Amino acid sequence: MRKILLLGFAVVFVLTVTFFMAWADKQKIAVISEGNTVASIVSPVAARGHYFLIFDGKRKLIEEINNPHKDAGGGASIMVVDYLSSKGVTMIIASNFGNKMIAAMEAKHINCLTFKGTVVDAVKKVIQ
Repeated sequence: MRKILLLGFAVVFVLTVTFFMAWADKQKIAVISEGNTVASIVSPVAARGHYFLIFDGKRKLIEEINNPHKDAGGGASIMVVDYLSSKGVTMIIASNFGNKMIAAMEAKHINCLTFKGTVVDAVKKVIQ
Protein backbone atom coordinates (compact mmCIF):
# COMPACT_ATOMS: atom_id res chain seq x y z
CA MET A 1 0.00 0.00 0.00
CA ARG A 2 2.83 2.42 0.87
CA LYS A 3 4.55 1.68 -2.43
CA ILE A 4 1.38 2.55 -4.32
CA LEU A 5 0.99 5.81 -2.37
CA LEU A 6 4.64 6.73 -2.94
CA LEU A 7 4.32 5.93 -6.63
CA GLY A 8 1.17 8.07 -6.81
CA PHE A 9 2.91 11.01 -5.12
CA ALA A 10 5.90 10.63 -7.44
CA VAL A 11 3.66 10.67 -10.51
CA VAL A 12 1.81 13.77 -9.27
CA PHE A 13 5.13 15.50 -8.51
CA VAL A 14 6.56 14.74 -11.96
CA LEU A 15 3.38 15.92 -13.68
CA THR A 16 3.36 19.13 -11.63
CA VAL A 17 6.99 19.91 -12.44
CA THR A 18 6.42 19.10 -16.12
CA PHE A 19 3.33 21.33 -16.24
CA PHE A 20 5.15 24.21 -14.53
CA MET A 21 8.13 23.95 -16.90
CA ALA A 22 5.82 23.97 -19.93
CA TRP A 23 3.89 26.92 -18.48
CA ALA A 24 7.07 28.87 -17.73
CA ASP A 25 8.41 28.28 -21.25
CA LYS A 26 5.24 29.78 -22.76
CA GLN A 27 5.12 32.85 -20.52
CA LYS A 28 6.20 36.23 -21.84
CA ILE A 29 6.06 39.08 -19.39
CA ALA A 30 6.33 42.69 -20.53
CA VAL A 31 7.33 45.23 -17.93
CA ILE A 32 6.65 48.77 -19.09
CA SER A 33 9.45 50.89 -17.71
CA GLU A 34 11.06 54.31 -17.71
CA GLY A 35 14.48 52.92 -18.68
CA ASN A 36 15.92 50.05 -20.69
CA THR A 37 17.56 48.12 -17.84
CA VAL A 38 16.26 45.81 -15.12
CA ALA A 39 17.22 48.45 -12.55
CA SER A 40 14.78 50.92 -14.16
CA ILE A 41 11.57 52.04 -12.50
CA VAL A 42 8.29 50.48 -13.62
CA SER A 43 6.37 53.10 -15.61
CA PRO A 44 3.65 55.00 -13.73
CA VAL A 45 1.52 55.15 -16.91
CA ALA A 46 1.40 51.91 -18.87
CA ALA A 47 0.65 53.12 -22.40
CA ARG A 48 3.10 56.03 -22.22
CA GLY A 49 6.07 54.21 -20.68
CA HIS A 50 9.36 54.58 -22.53
CA TYR A 51 10.37 50.91 -22.83
CA PHE A 52 8.99 47.38 -22.92
CA LEU A 53 11.30 44.89 -21.23
CA ILE A 54 10.17 41.39 -22.15
CA PHE A 55 11.06 38.39 -20.02
CA ASP A 56 10.48 34.68 -20.41
CA GLY A 57 8.91 32.57 -17.67
CA LYS A 58 12.32 31.95 -16.14
CA ARG A 59 13.08 35.65 -15.48
CA LYS A 60 15.44 35.92 -18.45
CA LEU A 61 15.34 39.27 -20.25
CA ILE A 62 14.78 38.37 -23.89
CA GLU A 63 14.00 41.72 -25.50
CA GLU A 64 14.22 45.47 -24.88
CA ILE A 65 11.93 47.61 -27.04
CA ASN A 66 11.53 51.38 -27.26
CA ASN A 67 7.76 52.00 -26.98
CA PRO A 68 6.75 53.06 -30.49
CA HIS A 69 3.38 54.36 -29.24
CA LYS A 70 4.40 56.50 -26.26
CA ASP A 71 3.87 59.74 -28.18
CA ALA A 72 0.68 58.71 -29.99
CA GLY A 73 -1.99 61.39 -30.07
CA GLY A 74 -4.70 59.01 -28.91
CA GLY A 75 -5.44 55.32 -28.63
CA ALA A 76 -1.96 54.51 -27.30
CA SER A 77 -3.26 51.92 -24.84
CA ILE A 78 -4.94 49.81 -27.53
CA MET A 79 -1.90 50.11 -29.81
CA VAL A 80 0.43 49.03 -26.99
CA VAL A 81 -1.73 45.99 -26.16
CA ASP A 82 -1.95 44.99 -29.84
CA TYR A 83 1.80 45.39 -30.24
CA LEU A 84 2.68 43.37 -27.12
CA SER A 85 0.11 40.72 -28.03
CA SER A 86 1.80 40.33 -31.42
CA LYS A 87 5.04 39.66 -29.51
CA GLY A 88 3.35 36.82 -27.62
CA VAL A 89 3.16 38.65 -24.28
CA THR A 90 0.90 36.95 -21.73
CA MET A 91 1.26 39.48 -18.89
CA ILE A 92 1.91 43.21 -18.69
CA ILE A 93 3.29 44.95 -15.61
CA ALA A 94 3.07 48.71 -14.97
CA SER A 95 2.28 50.98 -12.04
CA ASN A 96 -1.08 52.08 -13.41
CA PHE A 97 -3.46 50.97 -16.17
CA GLY A 98 -6.26 52.97 -17.72
CA ASN A 99 -9.71 51.49 -18.29
CA LYS A 100 -9.25 51.28 -22.07
CA MET A 101 -5.99 49.39 -21.66
CA ILE A 102 -7.54 46.97 -19.18
CA ALA A 103 -10.41 46.29 -21.60
CA ALA A 104 -7.95 45.73 -24.46
CA MET A 105 -5.90 43.29 -22.35
CA GLU A 106 -9.02 41.38 -21.35
CA ALA A 107 -10.02 41.08 -25.01
CA LYS A 108 -6.57 39.63 -25.83
CA HIS A 109 -6.49 37.41 -22.71
CA ILE A 110 -3.43 39.20 -21.34
CA ASN A 111 -3.05 39.38 -17.57
CA CYS A 112 -1.89 42.54 -15.84
CA LEU A 113 -0.16 43.38 -12.60
CA THR A 114 0.21 46.78 -11.00
CA PHE A 115 3.59 47.22 -9.38
CA LYS A 116 5.58 50.17 -8.05
CA GLY A 117 9.33 49.70 -7.88
CA THR A 118 12.06 48.38 -10.11
CA VAL A 119 11.68 46.08 -13.09
CA VAL A 120 13.74 43.33 -11.48
CA ASP A 121 11.56 43.37 -8.34
CA ALA A 122 8.38 43.24 -10.45
CA VAL A 123 9.58 40.17 -12.34
CA LYS A 124 10.66 38.46 -9.11
CA LYS A 125 7.18 39.05 -7.68
CA VAL A 126 5.54 37.39 -10.68
CA ILE A 127 7.91 34.43 -10.90
CA GLN A 128 8.47 33.11 -7.40
